[in-house]
Amino acid sequence: MSHPPANEPGDDPSPSPESWWVFRGPAELPEPPPWRRFPASARLPRARRHLMSADEVSVVNAALHLRRPLLVTGRPGTGKSSLARAVAEDLGLGEVLRWSVNSRSTLADALYRYDAVGRLREASLQREREPVRGAARRLRRRTGPGPGIGNYLRLGPLGTALASADRPRVLLIDEIDKSDIDLPNDLLVVLEEGEFEIPELARLPEHQQTADVLATGSRERVRVQRGVVSCSHFPVIVMTSNGEREFPPAFLRRCVRLDLSDPDEAKLRDIVRQNLGDEALAQADDLIGDFLRRAAVQSLATDQLLAAVHLRVTGADLGREELLSAVMHRLDEAFPG
Repeated sequence: MSHPPANEPGDDPSPSPESWWVFRGPAELPEPPPWRRFPASARLPRARRHLMSADEVSVVNAALHLRRPLLVTGRPGTGKSSLARAVAEDLGLGEVLRWSVNSRSTLADALYRYDAVGRLREASLQREREPVRGAARRLRRRTGPGPGIGNYLRLGPLGTALASADRPRVLLIDEIDKSDIDLPNDLLVVLEEGEFEIPELARLPEHQQTADVLATGSRERVRVQRGVVSCSHFPVIVMTSNGEREFPPAFLRRCVRLDLSDPDEAKLRDIVRQNLGDEALAQADDLIGDFLRRAAVQSLATDQLLAAVHLRVTGADLGREELLSAVMHRLDEAFPG
């Protein structure tokens, strides 16, 4: 049995048994932070951990009453994405559907996908497997509908949210400000009408325009009638933006806007207490102060503060500056090469 080579001069020193090291150390892998436990059901309820002012809660409720999308802006780490999960948990609306937007995203990606190649391949395989019994039968196999088209359609996150029949679904459209310039206006049409057409279904003969289509995030199927997905319950839509671009007035007019402000000291203390407990908060005063000073001149996220506090209370053998350098790096500059 081979043994690892002894440390050469200049290597990291071997940690002592009392060290907090796991990598190159004697310890076993420790318990994860509360927000990094899997499955997600093992974590604290997010709704309890999402702190908002009364004014912010009122804006969310206005969007719910009006059945309008909620456009949430704010710096990274202010809780924009977790707001969708908090709403879903508080209202009992199940798992959040998520559409993460980038510059290549299109509306079609969010509505549905059609695997035409897979359907043609399966039809070809079926013809090869079945015995040939006459020219008429061969002709029927060539011209017939082939494998059920519903097996090759899958609704995207927006399509699944619109197709929900029993209750509204919560849809998170994350970082919509990274989209192509035309996407917000394309999205408006679907959100105003509450429906969309699947052309691959709609152009089939009328008796074939109904199909059971797979939904996003499950093996469940949704019945699509006459090639059109129409919503019975308008979804709860939360769109986040980091402020990287402006949106068209027509788009903004149809949204309820919520700007999440940067947390002050009191809110940071509440965030640490709810995520890590009172004992952790008692050890976090200097780290909270450091976070506020750094956040005034650079981009930081709240979970960086939580990471620093968690490392301290779990015994990380790091000085204060080492701790800050490890997890509280600025987010608005490129990583050095």
